[in-house]
Amino acid sequence: MLFPKRERSYYQLQAPLTSLIDIVFLLLIYFLLTTNFMVDEGIQVKLPQANATSPQIEEEITIYVDSTGKVFMDNRAVPLNELFMIVKGKLGEKAGIPVVIKADKSVMLDKAVRVMDVAKAAGADRLILATEKE
Repeated sequence: MLFPKRERSYYQLQAPLTSLIDIVFLLLIYFLLTTNFMVDEGIQVKLPQANATSPQIEEEITIYVDSTGKVFMDNRAVPLNELFMIVKGKLGEKAGIPVVIKADKSVMLDKAVRVMDVAKAAGADRLILATEKE
């Protein structure tokens, strides 16, 4: 059985690959430029090892104000007019020592503010009003 010969066309059907590749590369470049890459900006620090077994405790001056409004320092009652000289003497040249004021929650705010004012006038740079965590 003889099959008829097909006529070959002189023009072959081809997909334009070069322009398709160009478009793919342009899209790739576009998406690379418009994408936000997340970079971990944290600072990695390797802390040195220490031989000391206990952490160093920073020196502080603690002033207590009880519910009646009396001021205590070093387990003794201190009149407000003497508090200035005592705090100034304890601070000395070290003005960076924190002064912690532990006032009872029922004490009037005015009394705690007066104690803070006296400590500030004595040269305290760091005043801390202590609170309890709820």
